[in-house]
Amino acid sequence: MSEATVDLVIIGSGPAGMAAACEARAHGLSVLLLDEQSSVGGQIYRRIEEAPADILDVLGKDYAAGQRLAMEFRESGAGYLGGAVVWNVTTTGVVDYVANGHADEVAGKFVLLASGAMERPFPVKGWTLPGVMSAGAGQIMLKGAGALPTEPVVLAGCGPLLYLLAWQYLRAGVTIRALVDTTPQSAYVRAARHVIGAARGWRELLKGIKLLSVIKRRGVKVYSGATELSIEGETLAEGIAFVHHGKKMRVPASLVLLHQGVVPNTQLTWSTGAEHRWDDDQLCWQPVTDEAGRVGNTSVYVAGDSRGIVGANASAVQGRLAALAIAQHLGTTRDAVRRSSGLRRELQRYTHLRPFLNTLYRPLDENRIPTDEVLVCRCEEVTAGQIRRYVELGCLGPNQTKAFGRCGMGPCQGRLCGLTVTEVIAEARHVEPSEIGYYRIRPPIKPIMLGDFVG
Repeated sequence: MSEATVDLVIIGSGPAGMAAACEARAHGLSVLLLDEQSSVGGQIYRRIEEAPADILDVLGKDYAAGQRLAMEFRESGAGYLGGAVVWNVTTTGVVDYVANGHADEVAGKFVLLASGAMERPFPVKGWTLPGVMSAGAGQIMLKGAGALPTEPVVLAGCGPLLYLLAWQYLRAGVTIRALVDTTPQSAYVRAARHVIGAARGWRELLKGIKLLSVIKRRGVKVYSGATELSIEGETLAEGIAFVHHGKKMRVPASLVLLHQGVVPNTQLTWSTGAEHRWDDDQLCWQPVTDEAGRVGNTSVYVAGDSRGIVGANASAVQGRLAALAIAQHLGTTRDAVRRSSGLRRELQRYTHLRPFLNTLYRPLDENRIPTDEVLVCRCEEVTAGQIRRYVELGCLGPNQTKAFGRCGMGPCQGRLCGLTVTEVIAEARHVEPSEIGYYRIRPPIKPIMLGDFVG
């Protein structure tokens, strides 16, 4: 192992990571950006530098806008290492990673975690059957390889990404058999109190309205306010069943894409021992930071969706604000007050719509807290009923579920079940999720090979 030293190590090359690198370089900092993917862009701008024209056209202007940020990053002079799996981060700035089959580490005076978001679990009956995927996975295949469904597809759930993917699929010629929307009518009433703020973010709101109008014009069957979702099939998906306006419905399909929003990817922040709080608006854990994203009095900052879901544009601004704060600490900038003031105004503009979206697309309890027979931990095949029985035997939180039945101890290390386990236990104990806590995440936070450390 060798150890290099830089002013700032950034983990994640999405909007927050690339923008932070550009800002840091503009203030004279040395930067190294690490990312698991082989090219920059993160999940939002995946393959943005190599995307062919037809994919750019299908994915739309918001995706193509990532080219400008990627170009700015390449021209910034920041160091970049793709294919790097980060498995440990310390509060003093040391980052351990594996790249090209070899373990290495880098020491930063500061570290910025920009690991983005991940899709919220959608644990309903049949969600583990072959033929059932997340909408995010479908979009990754489209961005990464231009792969499209060859059979009619059903999209089910709620949230902006679900409708964006439907729009992109229609532009690519994919047949959408149905869009099963779980947003209840009451959600529109609750969201109405945020209309003034939403109006300030009218550009983003207008984009959403246009997506919905295209979906309806193209004749896609939309089942609004659907409840009691389940995937039918014994060995693979054969269709989706649900209740619509009090009537039981079934739509046949061999491919069902589920989605009910995204949540911060907090594995890295948990692993550093950072304090987290349960956010009841977004129904997830968020790291506790100061306004610039600093975690306590450590060398660690967080920016973008890994700090709280804000979207691509706001994530980029948060990345720049964090880099600016770090430049101030290192004494390399003189215009920090003026620059930060402008960036904060920009951040407000990009986040006006967020309270409206959080309220409108709040996932239903029944789609987050499953019935007893539904698998929660896919890795170790633990059901919601088993977790409830653990509680009856005295289990108080997620960490104890590991001792009772290995829940959360599989290869994903709790990523796919963590939020569900917290909420199932909270329901069973009749307390708030904030009292339950989360898994204790320890390094290595990603599976690595012992052979990577040889030599």
